[in-house]
Amino acid sequence: MIAVLRRIGFTLGLPAVLLALWWVLSANSTNFFFPPLSQILESLVQEWFGPRLRADALPSILRLLAGYGLAAAFAVTLGLLIGTSRTVRGFLEPVLEFFRAIPPPLLVPIFMLMLGIGDRMKVVVIAFGCMWPILLNTVEGVRALDEVLSDTARSFGITGRARLRHLVLPAASPQIFAGLRQGLSVAIILMVISELFAASNGLGFAVVQAQRSFAIAETWAGMLMLGLLGVLLALLFRIVENHQLAWYHGLRRSQRSS
Repeated sequence: MIAVLRRIGFTLGLPAVLLALWWVLSANSTNFFFPPLSQILESLVQEWFGPRLRADALPSILRLLAGYGLAAAFAVTLGLLIGTSRTVRGFLEPVLEFFRAIPPPLLVPIFMLMLGIGDRMKVVVIAFGCMWPILLNTVEGVRALDEVLSDTARSFGITGRARLRHLVLPAASPQIFAGLRQGLSVAIILMVISELFAASNGLGFAVVQAQRSFAIAETWAGMLMLGLLGVLLALLFRIVENHQLAWYHGLRRSQRSS
């Protein structure tokens, strides 16, 4: 119990200190662009834990999850195929390198022309941008498969789906989750960027609208909401990762203790 409380205190210590400093230093602020933290938090509670939670935050989260899920499914599947086949890798690599070099925000106008300005365009922008770290990490994880394990599986006649399920996926899963973690950060950024163009709701849209109307406290509150969303998603991802990679983390701890 003491260890758990110590870990929680260690995790929340720095954010608490930074918030306390922000509160103290901004308490008597008369600067229009840097209002007191108390005013920002009041706006955060009134706006983002009120009507905007359903009107703006929820649509953003749904678009983010849709784009991220689409990217994860496509990138992991394609990464497994590329990683296990030299022929496919040689055939697809030039095209993939070409598209990977294009910054996703530059493609927003193209996607708008092709898909319109609705949710479908925003989901595609998120999926296109966050698939690359997932894809590359999956490919590298598959290619780094231990040759001894691979030969052992082959000698026991483990091929096809059984090899993929019981050997390739478990061996590559640490790097796949590393790519998924990076892709999640990219997805949050692209969620905001996609909502800056011809949007009618969403976190990015709300922050820009507040900035354009010089509602500075609301602008800061929207930025805090984005940060809280990132922390929540990262926490949920860590829970899933720890559950799925429990064997891997246990193996690393045993190796460090030996």
